[in-house]
Amino acid sequence: MLIIDHRLFRSESVSAETRAHVEALEAALAVAPKPHETPVEASRQARIEGRGVFPPAGPLPGSEWVEAPTVPGRARLTPAPGAPTGLYIHIHGGGWTLGLPDQYDRWNQHLAQETGCAVLSIQYRLAPENPWPACAEDCEAGAVWALEEAARMGAPRVVIGGESAGAHLSVVTLLRLRARGMAGRIAGANLSYGVFDVGLTPSARNWGARQLVLSTPTMDWFSGNLGPVDKTSPEVSPLRADLSGMPPALFQVGTEDPLMDDSLLMAARWAASGAEARLEVHPGGVHGFDMFDIGIGRAARANAAAFLKDCFAA
Repeated sequence: MLIIDHRLFRSESVSAETRAHVEALEAALAVAPKPHETPVEASRQARIEGRGVFPPAGPLPGSEWVEAPTVPGRARLTPAPGAPTGLYIHIHGGGWTLGLPDQYDRWNQHLAQETGCAVLSIQYRLAPENPWPACAEDCEAGAVWALEEAARMGAPRVVIGGESAGAHLSVVTLLRLRARGMAGRIAGANLSYGVFDVGLTPSARNWGARQLVLSTPTMDWFSGNLGPVDKTSPEVSPLRADLSGMPPALFQVGTEDPLMDDSLLMAARWAASGAEARLEVHPGGVHGFDMFDIGIGRAARANAAAFLKDCFAA
């Protein structure tokens, strides 16, 4: 049963720490270049140099590039600390436009240490240079290869997941694996503040210009970078897809995220399809809140680790 506690959405549920974090972040972003008004290459370089909106999280020693049968030709491997309890296929966020797998080393190393798993983070072609379905094709090819790698590593079970656009691509990949008859080989989906309707859900459409990591203009820009796609197609917007045969999933989102409805609606549809759906709503959490060293961020990371452990132990 999927039960949502309405008290989580009340302003009094936001901790003093989270409230102060949001105020400071919003003030900083008010004078920073907006993603939709900044050249793509400048935003990418800022992330590489650790000048993006989120604290730097890689590259770090302990993770390495390995060859992969995708067009970019590589993936980022974080080995298990011992015999692997499982394999986590990670797909990074960044609005299909920004980011690289090695910028998530810290979080993937944390999951590896907490759960005993190995992590393969798939690199995919970025928009707008590579319009849809380039990113989806790379993630599908990478996931098929990662399932083979899991068997080679002796990793008994596989979980897929990511954040933001990475959560979107994780569900797209699951649907593509299902079409291949391979979805049953995925034990779980770890989906953090995903965008599941590229045409924008009500919370994203009604958010407006307030720049709190994301805004409606920023989301319109990101989705526009995918090219001339049918945003109502279930292949593009998985919220609209038949979700039968999906594995257990963990959805996490903050109440100060324009994409809040995406997680709320997708968790409900996931459960309605007959699959297990765990929903964790974090009062006051902005988009990407778990990338910051605050209480709700640590709680979200602990939730993800516990979910992966459950999936690997099932």
